[in-house]
Formats: sequence, C-alpha cells, structure tokens
Amino acid sequence: MRNTKNVAVVVPALDEEKAIGHVIADIPDFVDDIVVADNGSVDETATVARAAGARVVTERDRGYGAACLAGIAALNDADIVVFLDGDYSDDPAEMAMLVDPIANGDADLVIGSRTQGAYLPGALAPHQRFGNWLACRLIMSIWGVRYTDLGPFRAIDRHALARLAMSERTFGWTVEMQIKAAREGLRIVEVPVSYRPRIGQSKISGTLRGSFNAGKTILGLIARAALQTQRAGS
Repeated sequence: MRNTKNVAVVVPALDEEKAIGHVIADIPDFVDDIVVADNGSVDETATVARAAGARVVTERDRGYGAACLAGIAALNDADIVVFLDGDYSDDPAEMAMLVDPIANGDADLVIGSRTQGAYLPGALAPHQRFGNWLACRLIMSIWGVRYTDLGPFRAIDRHALARLAMSERTFGWTVEMQIKAAREGLRIVEVPVSYRPRIGQSKISGTLRGSFNAGKTILGLIARAALQTQRAGS
C-alpha cells in the first residue's frame, strides 16, 4: 500500500524463467499484489514466478496486450496498477517514482521514460529509439500531447484504466494506452527511469521480423486512431 492506495503489479511474461525471479524479488514491499501473466511459456516461467511469491494467470493467445489484459482481469481490489516487463530490463526498485504521483493525487498515468533516463549500452537498439521518436512525434502532431517514450514500465489509476477500455492484444498495447490517455484528457506524467539489457533475447526487438511487425502494428494503430478522431470531430 502507498499513501492508503492498494498497488498491484502486472508482469506479462513469455519464456522468462531466467529473469522473472529477479523481477519479483526487486518489486518494493509496498506492492500488495503481483500477477504474472504467462503468455504460453514453454519453460518454467510460471513455476519460478509462483515460487517467488507471485500469482500466475495463463493467456495462451500470444500477444503482449493479450497478456496485459489477462493480468488486469485477474486483479483484486487495486487502486493503482503498475505494468512491468518480465525480462529484468526495467528496474522494479524505481517503482515508487511511478506510483507516488498517482497515490498523491497528482497524476492518472505515469510513464517511465527510458530516453529521459539512463539506459545502458545495448539496452535500446537504434531502431527502437527511432520508432519511439516517430510514434511520439505522430501522437504530438495529432493529439497535442508530448511523450518521449512508449516504455513498458508505467503506472495508472485503476479507474482511469477502466475509462480507456483497452483492447489491443499485440505490440501496440503501450501506444494504444497513450493515445487513449491523450484523448481522454488524463493527467499524464513522464519520469526518467533506468533501462538495462534484458536477460535473454527479446521476442520483438531481438529479431528483424519482430521489429518490423511491431513497427507496422504501432503505425497502423496510430493511423486508425487518427481516423477515428477525425471522424468524431467532423
């Protein structure tokens, strides 16, 4: 609990048996509930996560957003929801920086910005930095909200999350949240966070095909959302 607010963490994970124990061990003690959304792992991710003290739900429909949605559906009475990757690239020890602005009533959504923080060599590939920059520039030009990153480490008020009616089941989860937050007029804050090379190989940015598909999905989602906004305003 943080400032009387119950805090839950959702960790989408796919074949992260070497990393997930470290992630859970470093989550601060003020967190009330940890849910690992296992996205159909074929290794011991679920077993390691349970042994480390997390609850585990399974979502076999592959997709980052699908795993996040399964984690949300499994939550108990949380006031603040934190999303954190299961590969140990984010630093769970920095979670208070994301949670406190919401717990103190100053923000609805807090995004950990890797580009504003200190990322280690090899943690963010050049195509990731370019993709982030492009997506953020497009969001700024269409919806007028300035972002510096689409980073996965973020916290959001539970009621604000419900207002967003998240539905994206693939790579576009983070950008969908940021577009909808801009359209809904949420109080959005970015805080600099550290970022390190993940344990193991990324299923998205670690391959050329994965990076291409992620980029295509994100740009397509922005285009569809922009069209919806244009129609709503016409």
